[in-house]
Amino acid sequence: MVVREIVNVQIGQAGNQVGDAFWQDVLQEHGLDLAGTYHGTDPLQLQHIGVYFSEVTAGSTTKYVPRSLQLDLESGVCDRVRSGPMGGLFSPDTYLHGQSGAGNNWAKGFYTEGAELIDAIMDVLRKESEKCDVLQGFQILHSIGGGTGSGLGCLLLTKMREEYPDRMLATFSILPSPKVSETVVEPYNAMLSAHQLLDNSDLTFCIDNEALYGIATRSLKVSTPTFDTLNGLIAKVMCGVSTSLRFPGQLNGDLRKLGMNLIPFPRLHFLMPSYAPFVSGEAAKYQGTSVPELVQALFDRKNLLVDVDPRYGRYLTAATIFRGNIASREAEVSVQELQQRNSGSFVEWIPDNVSVTLVSVPPVGQKQAATCLANSTSIQELFQRTHETFSAMYKRRAFLHWYTEEGMDVMEFSEAESNSADLIAEYQQYQEARANSDDAGEEYEYEAEEGE
Repeated sequence: MVVREIVNVQIGQAGNQVGDAFWQDVLQEHGLDLAGTYHGTDPLQLQHIGVYFSEVTAGSTTKYVPRSLQLDLESGVCDRVRSGPMGGLFSPDTYLHGQSGAGNNWAKGFYTEGAELIDAIMDVLRKESEKCDVLQGFQILHSIGGGTGSGLGCLLLTKMREEYPDRMLATFSILPSPKVSETVVEPYNAMLSAHQLLDNSDLTFCIDNEALYGIATRSLKVSTPTFDTLNGLIAKVMCGVSTSLRFPGQLNGDLRKLGMNLIPFPRLHFLMPSYAPFVSGEAAKYQGTSVPELVQALFDRKNLLVDVDPRYGRYLTAATIFRGNIASREAEVSVQELQQRNSGSFVEWIPDNVSVTLVSVPPVGQKQAATCLANSTSIQELFQRTHETFSAMYKRRAFLHWYTEEGMDVMEFSEAESNSADLIAEYQQYQEARANSDDAGEEYEYEAEEGE
């Protein structure tokens, strides 16, 4: 049985905090303690453990070490991980940090501070990759509103794309949300990052804090959610996405298969994750989760991790991943029924556009759960929001000197802006495309020729 390995890279404060929550969940699901020693009882836990862990035997003990890099442009975040409960889990040479930080400036992360660190990062990444038998790809955890996750994250993406052109690059990107803004220059950082993600990522799972706040307050009944609560929600989804890679199941998927089924056009690789059931600990005792209820919840706006309204767009494709003791027939029928009931929300020119994956191992503490990754044209809302706030500042050239001082060309802002406008137009075009009209394709070819 060949295990296809993934290398995890967490960048910046948000990336490392989400990574922390993700590894805690993965350790629990595979029966490992915080030092990486196995205490589980289910043989399934170790069958595909090689996807994220390297096995290290020292004397009589076997330890599983995560295949992960912890990066930041200042030492604080890495020190916190190192001195935290999971400090002993990661290999010491996978912590890499600069000294001065990126100060919420994309250009610092991409051009100056990040550029000084990138060779060291690529060396460690190469070592991790060479240990793999069959490297499937990389997953990057970062937020695109600050400086390190966005700037250094994008620089690393471009380098990885050059060095590993045939491997999958998946990113879990935390996008700025309309109400929870951390910094004034967020729209700049997000726009410059989206520009790079468009060209260099294969799969981008979009997450925003606004939607997470909504889930925490509404479904989990947490009146003032902390970042730990929000990161826990992201970790649940990340575990759901990677379930079919980490455990054997019917219709076993990998990152490439996910991409194959979800990405109809290379630029439209931004996915909206959702998860069900989200219930608070107390309410869980009273909650039955039938398969039709799970399916219904997956396509409900309340369970989405991005703050967009799917009713205003159409689904191009979706992948549903069910966990627990669920009959494949039941899952497939429920998904089909939902599609028939809401046929207007799914494009009719991609037949069978919702895939179903089943894994018998449920998440820790739940009997059944499901994750959905949807490729919907409604995600243009996100790009539209960033575009508007970006344009308002860029028109007056506000804050630009911070970026140009780092050696960045103003043209890059204009390029990013037009690339984002093109993406929004593409989503709109496929949203309006009908099965019986051939003009959409012709129009697109013509545009492509023009662009060349």
